[in-house]
Amino acid sequence: MLFASFDLVSALATLAACLVSLTLLLAVSQQLWQLRWAATRDKTCKLPIPKGSMGFPLIGETFHWLLQQLSCLHFLVLLGFAWSCSVEWPSHSVFSKIFSHEALESYLPKIQLVIKDTLRAWSSNPESINVYHETQKLTFRMAIRVLLGFRIPDEELSRLFEVYQQFVENVFSLPVDLPFSGYRRGIRARETLQKGLEKAIQEKLQNTQGKDYADALDILIESGKEHGKELTMQELKDGTLELIFAAYATTASASTSLIMQLLKHPRVLEKLREELRSKGILHNGCICEGSLRLDNINSLHYLDCVIKEVLRLFTPISGGYRTVLQTFELDGFQIPKGWSVMYSIRDTHDTAPVFKDVDVFDPDRFGQGRSEDKDGRFHYLPFGGGVRTCLGKHLAKLFLKALAIELASTSRFELATRTFPKITLVPVVHPVDGLKVKFFGLDSNQNEILTGTDAMLGATV
Repeated sequence: MLFASFDLVSALATLAACLVSLTLLLAVSQQLWQLRWAATRDKTCKLPIPKGSMGFPLIGETFHWLLQQLSCLHFLVLLGFAWSCSVEWPSHSVFSKIFSHEALESYLPKIQLVIKDTLRAWSSNPESINVYHETQKLTFRMAIRVLLGFRIPDEELSRLFEVYQQFVENVFSLPVDLPFSGYRRGIRARETLQKGLEKAIQEKLQNTQGKDYADALDILIESGKEHGKELTMQELKDGTLELIFAAYATTASASTSLIMQLLKHPRVLEKLREELRSKGILHNGCICEGSLRLDNINSLHYLDCVIKEVLRLFTPISGGYRTVLQTFELDGFQIPKGWSVMYSIRDTHDTAPVFKDVDVFDPDRFGQGRSEDKDGRFHYLPFGGGVRTCLGKHLAKLFLKALAIELASTSRFELATRTFPKITLVPVVHPVDGLKVKFFGLDSNQNEILTGTDAMLGATV
């Protein structure tokens, strides 16, 4: 009995010693970690580095940050997205071709056809639709049909979209490869996607008849040949998947926000119609044939203001990450060269002094009389800022403008719920219930639904 008591005391003492040692080790390592970061201070700058704790070694303040943000997944995005990014992106000049004025001009008729066909499907549905889910389908289809030029049948395209959604849902998962984990589901979805994309790429490479424009994938392929490197099938699949990803979530988010604001503000919708009539685009309830050219759309100043205001209030992405290239001052502190920083787009829009009544949806703030976005270089940055601004911003804005024109010209729609839903910010801005809306038949002479839209697309893709 005495020996048993002694063994218990000895075990407790050993445990206490271990805990004390571990505590001391953590304390010492944390102090060394603080010294490590203090050593990054730019000695040529007299200003101090920002106050605050650097947290524990390696993990820093990550756990504290995640607990504060609760559903914020930026840290997990950086980890989980790594397994989907294996392709080496081409140079800036290639993307300049993909999103050039000439390229956008050639995309426009195809974008218009995809949007028209989608709105007709929405209007023919006797029930209300989930706008966020349907705009995801719309942007996915736009990427497949227009940006990549694939001629995938509707039924197969719907199956591919469902698989793609599984892939996207599991991108935001911790990269731990275990059975039934989100990571494993994402890997399987990606494999299924790439099989479907490989089939579409092979068909595209074999069938070049009827092409009247060069899509983004064509430009990527030709760029590789110009630089003496023909892209492999794996590189083509990876590049294709990432082009879809880039055109999908944020555009669907902005499209949903656009529809919600047009529902909330019928005067804005009517003012859009008035501008379309004054520019000769809308006549007797119909879009005049041949009127939707890129230059005509760019001349619609109020439409541009509406899109800008949607993106100001409902920026799909919360912010971005940058590496400091040169030490700079911020609020009396130095931010040393080499540090990683995150800037917040939403906070910038909410606090920028140039914007009056920041919570009010007011497209006229961007009109010629006020031009609130012109008063500062970095007060308005829905697509990021600097040299790493979003390369696809012109295509995204063109898509939103084309959607707004079709909505204002040919559709009647109303909220299917008693109140507007709340907005969630994760993973991108969207209504919590997806936004339930009932679309009715097309207006005036546009009531007749044309058939074979996909066939028309296929003939020109």
